Amino acid sequence: MSNNKIALSSLSMDLKRVALGYWRGSDKMAERFLEEAIRRREEIDKSSLEGYLVKLLDRLDDIKKENDLKKAAEESLMFSTLFQNAACKIF
Repeated sequence: MSNNKIALSSLSMDLKRVALGYWRGSDKMAERFLEEAIRRREEIDKSSLEGYLVKLLDRLDDIKKENDLKKAAEESLMFSTLFQNAACKIF
């Protein structure tokens, strides 16, 4: 299993936890997992990814800037799904 597959899968799970935390009103938990997701982004080798995934990785910081927590939850869930799909595509 490649390092990117593991890192993308882990990033996906962190973002799913962010989405659940914001949606349930557990803001501190969501912020902690968002910090973990942002740190995990550094584990991913961007040179072997498709362009749209690199752009998505760069947009992770936008979740942190979002004032509407429900929208932040939706964005986190969307990113989570996209990264999970990308991880499944890697052999």
